[in-house]
Amino acid sequence: MIWTMTQAHLIAASILSADFSALREQIEEAENGGTDWIHIDVMDGHFVPNLTMGPVVVEACRRCTDLPLDVHLMVVEPDGLLKPFAEAGANSLIVHVEACTQLYRTLEKIRNLNLSSGVALNPATPAYAVSEVLPLVDSILVMTTNPGYSGQVFMEGMLNKVRELDSMRRERNSSALLEVDGGINAATARLAVQAGADVFVSASAVFKHPDGIRPGMAALRQALGEVISA
Repeated sequence: MIWTMTQAHLIAASILSADFSALREQIEEAENGGTDWIHIDVMDGHFVPNLTMGPVVVEACRRCTDLPLDVHLMVVEPDGLLKPFAEAGANSLIVHVEACTQLYRTLEKIRNLNLSSGVALNPATPAYAVSEVLPLVDSILVMTTNPGYSGQVFMEGMLNKVRELDSMRRERNSSALLEVDGGINAATARLAVQAGADVFVSASAVFKHPDGIRPGMAALRQALGEVISA
C-alpha cells in the first residue's frame, strides 16, 4: 500500500550491516530502538560491484516486523523484479535513474502495484535528472557514497544536491521525501538534515555501533533532535 508521505525526519535502518545469523533479533532491536523503516539494499553484481538480497529476504523481513520495508533496487533492468518484491512484502520500491531506460514507465508500474515509488541518484548524477518524473515519486534517494558497500565515507559534496532537490520539490509543490544513503551517522545526519533531508538510511552506524543497536539508534535520533530544536 502507498504510504502517506508526510514531511518528517525518519530513520531507516539498513540491514546491509546486520548480522544475518540473527536477522529477526537484529530487526526487533532496531524497531525497539525507534527506527521508522527497515531499508533493504538489493544488489545484482552488475549495476553495483556486490551481490546481496532478493525477494526471499524481503519476505523474511516482512515476517519479522510490521514496519515499512523500503527496498532499494540497485539492479539493471528492474522492471521484471517489481512484482516479486511487491509480493514479498515491500512497501516501497526505489529504482535508479541510471538503470532505467524508461523511467517514467517503471515508476508507473510501481505505483500500479500500490506501492510507494522512489528514484535514486548516484553521486555523479545531477539533481535535474528527476525533474520530469517528480510528480510520480514519493521519495528521492540521494546516494552520499558510491553504491555497493556499507561503511563508506560520506561525501559532503552531495549536500548541494540535497539542497537543490529540496528547492525543486518546494517549487513544484511536491510531497516527495528526500532520503540520504551512504555514510550516515550522528555527525553526517546533522549535516544532511540541515540541507533538507527527511529520511536517513543508516547501516553501520546502527548495526555495527560499538555500544549496540539501540545506542546507535539513540545517537542518530539525538543528533536529528538537536538540529530540529536549534
